Amino acid sequence: MKPKIYTYLCVLLLLLSGVSPTFAQDSQVTGTVNDESGFPLPGVTILVKGTTRGTTTDLDGNYSINASSTETLVFSFIGYTPLEESVGSRSVIDVTLNPDLSELDEVVVVGYGTAKKSQLTGAISSVGSKEIQELPITDARQALQGRAAGVDVTQPGSKPGSAPQVRIRGRRSFNASNEPLYVIDGIPVVGGLNDINPQDITSMEVLKDASATAIYGSRGSNGVVLITTKRGTRGKTIVSVDSYYGVNQELGKIDVFNGPEFAEYKRESRRTSGEYPDGPATPAADESLFEPVELEGIAQGRSTDYVGGLLRKGAIQSHQVSVSGGSEKTTFFVSANYFNDKGVIKNQDYTRYTFRANIDHQINKKIKFGTSTLVSFSERNGENFNPLGGALAENPLGKPYDEDGNLIFLPTSDGLRTNPFAEIVEGAQEDLTKNYRIFNSIFANYEIIPGLTYRLVFGPDITISRNGRFTGSQTNARRGGDATGSVNDEFTFNYTLENILTFNKSFNEKHNLNITALQSIQKDRYEQTTVSVLGIPAESQFYHRLGDASQITGANTNLREWALMSFMGRVNYDYKNKFLLTATLRADGSSRFGENNRFGYFPSVALGWNIHSEGFMQNSTNVDQLKFRVSYGSIGNQAINPYQTQALLGRTSYAFDNSPAYGYRPSTIGNPDLRWETSTTFNVGLDFALWQNRVFGSLEYYITNTSDLLAPQPLPNSIGFGGFTTNIGETQNRGIELTLSTLNIEKGDFTWTSDLIFTKNKEEIISLPNGDDISAGRFIGQPLTIFYDLKKIGIWQLDELDEATSYGSVPGEIKIEDLNNDGVINSDDRQFLGSAVPDFALGFTNRFSYKGFDLSFFLFGRFGSMIRSQFHTGNNTLAGRYNNLDVNYWTPNNPTNDYPRPNVNQERAKYASSMEYFDGTFIKVRNINFGYNFAPEVINKIGFTSLRLYTSIQQPFIFANYRSEHKGIDPEVFIDGEQGVGGGAVNANVSPAVTSFTFGINAKF
Repeated sequence: MKPKIYTYLCVLLLLLSGVSPTFAQDSQVTGTVNDESGFPLPGVTILVKGTTRGTTTDLDGNYSINASSTETLVFSFIGYTPLEESVGSRSVIDVTLNPDLSELDEVVVVGYGTAKKSQLTGAISSVGSKEIQELPITDARQALQGRAAGVDVTQPGSKPGSAPQVRIRGRRSFNASNEPLYVIDGIPVVGGLNDINPQDITSMEVLKDASATAIYGSRGSNGVVLITTKRGTRGKTIVSVDSYYGVNQELGKIDVFNGPEFAEYKRESRRTSGEYPDGPATPAADESLFEPVELEGIAQGRSTDYVGGLLRKGAIQSHQVSVSGGSEKTTFFVSANYFNDKGVIKNQDYTRYTFRANIDHQINKKIKFGTSTLVSFSERNGENFNPLGGALAENPLGKPYDEDGNLIFLPTSDGLRTNPFAEIVEGAQEDLTKNYRIFNSIFANYEIIPGLTYRLVFGPDITISRNGRFTGSQTNARRGGDATGSVNDEFTFNYTLENILTFNKSFNEKHNLNITALQSIQKDRYEQTTVSVLGIPAESQFYHRLGDASQITGANTNLREWALMSFMGRVNYDYKNKFLLTATLRADGSSRFGENNRFGYFPSVALGWNIHSEGFMQNSTNVDQLKFRVSYGSIGNQAINPYQTQALLGRTSYAFDNSPAYGYRPSTIGNPDLRWETSTTFNVGLDFALWQNRVFGSLEYYITNTSDLLAPQPLPNSIGFGGFTTNIGETQNRGIELTLSTLNIEKGDFTWTSDLIFTKNKEEIISLPNGDDISAGRFIGQPLTIFYDLKKIGIWQLDELDEATSYGSVPGEIKIEDLNNDGVINSDDRQFLGSAVPDFALGFTNRFSYKGFDLSFFLFGRFGSMIRSQFHTGNNTLAGRYNNLDVNYWTPNNPTNDYPRPNVNQERAKYASSMEYFDGTFIKVRNINFGYNFAPEVINKIGFTSLRLYTSIQQPFIFANYRSEHKGIDPEVFIDGEQGVGGGAVNANVSPAVTSFTFGINAKF
């Protein structure tokens, strides 16, 4: 982001530079110069190429110059790539300048202020509005995937409204949050980002090392993402229309047996037990095994595709209108947006309406105030509606509809399996969440004396949410029983109040000093009311008259409050813009801890050296920038539930004189000595720009050690408590990050640029109080979560009968590696199989432009991870009762090593869990975008300032072994479990991956 004060300083410098307008005896050319967002740029230099004639744009971005039809105009502005335009027969030439991202003077947000890139000492990655708006995304965090080094973003499946999971430089904590802090326009966010419209965002900066994050103290322990929304600029009013519409289709389906395959699978499960004769199937044998509807299905060749019947063509659309502009004293940006994501699974969709008003007003030379206001309303259907698992298990020989087209609730006689199509009948299910949110950032600046500024910031954040659930009688969950309903009401009020003093001073044109002092308080109040009932008399009532139900099964209210008080001081110093120093100290006091350890103190220091500013580098024609950085500091983590330090009471029931009675008993053990989890980071960085900025980027190496981990400690059940929260153990993250941008070709009207992001992080547990904790899945020297299980090495074959027998198995069953070679397969043979943590991740973007055309494609890959495909256990029981994954199972005539022989006498295969682990490596084509920018002389005739039409394809291809060899769909998984999905797991709670085809327009006038 380039602050507007920076723009006006550039105007002053240009006026003092001696570049003055020169008028030739030619025709007059006029026009407007805009930035990449369509806002006018004042102070842009316009020169007639090969001459000294020139001019500059005024405060509204307008210019006027005399030039002949054979001459060329050169537009240049600090921080932007120069642009040349031939005059020809044109008298009006409007242009748009694109930022030069390698420019040393580019200004980025660093938290409680801004800084030039050349002056940064911390590890910071930036993602701009161009990257954010290239993708049709619901949540702004999705734009960080593969675009910011050190940031691991995962988004399994396509369920509308689901949030991505973000981890910056790995995980540090067992039980406290590993989620980064999000700060929107200076206000730390508690209520999530789903309500934020990505098209309102101008930039996102990711603070990664302790020097950058220490200013946020405990809240920045897992990294910080600073989000800056768009603001108005002085000049003419600009109206922007940004709209797109797209269709989604599933990228594949989990493959299960069709009708004939299921019939043979069911026969084989009985051959194993001797209940079906060996050899080819016969009508007589089938009659003794299959029920009449199945026999009818076999005779008719029926294969009911239950999964396909739950799917549909999805759609995604966004329509936004924004107005921006301003006068000398007041600037504004106002936008309204409608967003809708219709999922590929029926009854899953997400709709959001947002309104934003960002206003800044200069009262006088000393006082300025402004506000960033967001009002949002959203509706999410089907957050907990996951019908795919049941559809995968349904017998394909069953009959879902009768001859009249009426749904048959029980397609077969199996009482535990109902018709999956009953789940999507109108009125059968309702799972609707309505969310209302008002988020504000209100500030006032007062210049006390030149160089000393006081800033007051107040950020109230109000969220009201209501989830209503209804499950009708004719669903698999109720199977003809009474309908159920529930309502969950939540109210959250969070506010932040900050007082900030900033002092800027230069001494002798050599010493530059910036001092920031902060006092902050944040408070949060969360209220919850839940009611659940059984026996709703009229199912058309859904959950709207719960008082009419025959039975109340639950009713509860909850209140949770916490507060955080903070003090921070930061000093930035540089000598001749060459030697840089940043020192920070923050103190946080949290109500989540007891009085003994309420405050935590977090210092950091960083040094930088702009090597390119040294005299011995001045004559270098290859090196434009070379900066060395080193930082060291500590930050804390207090992200545990409130009241962990206190012993709490819980309700209990007992018999009193043969009558039920209720009382209270201690339910938790308090820990008044609970203390801050602390992470200490050492970071070394190198920023570079070479060959006239044709190659530029940064390289980082870091080590983070986290101690006093906040985690539950189990206790023997005999004492009456399951455990308590305490500080245990130590973890470490270390890694390498590379950000590399290149200008590959710039010839005439053709340009090709590339951006490469490389992230490698290794996380491991360094120490635990009692060594390896097998029950909790924690092992010293391993990642925080690891797959620790028996290892499948094949299937026992007929010629291995004796050896199989010695292990208590028979040919056709899973062969497990005897790790300790003791002749017995037991828990001692479990081993480390892998982790959902990848060895490294890559993001690779290429952009091409030719005249008005532009093309870009974006690849993202994660390598070396392991996933748990719970489809391969939950839908792979091989028991011959429910439908099964279409796997290559063992038979005497098919001696495969892939999957074991079906067996009706088992609920699931022996050692079944060993079948669910797969290589999680993948490469995805995330986005292909093609657009056309209409020439100014064309669109000016219809009143437009700029007009771009585009089409894009999202995720057309996924290249993965799990997909090509094991019939999975998408190996992208959450590292930590959330949203109904376990860490590293793929299951039916994840909607299928989709490919999206979108068409859009960006217009300004």
